[in-house]
Amino acid sequence: MNTHLKALKLTLKWKNPVSLDHLSVRGNNIRYYILPDSLNLETLLVEDTPRIKPKKPTAGKIPPGGRGRGGRGRGGRGGRGGR
Repeated sequence: MNTHLKALKLTLKWKNPVSLDHLSVRGNNIRYYILPDSLNLETLLVEDTPRIKPKKPTAGKIPPGGRGRGGRGRGGRGGRGGR
């Protein structure tokens, strides 16, 4: 879970604090979060449920990859090492 921070103060060991406008942290570098008890999480959390897109009708349309074979994957003809 990557994290994007805005308007923060970064303090490294043995260095003076530095103010930053924004900072992105990759998820595998985060061990835990410490949040204050006074923080109202209901108003701050972002809705991340996936949105369902309506499917378009495909009357007479050839599917990706050609004539109903699938498209991606190994084997078959074409490309290097094909039959």
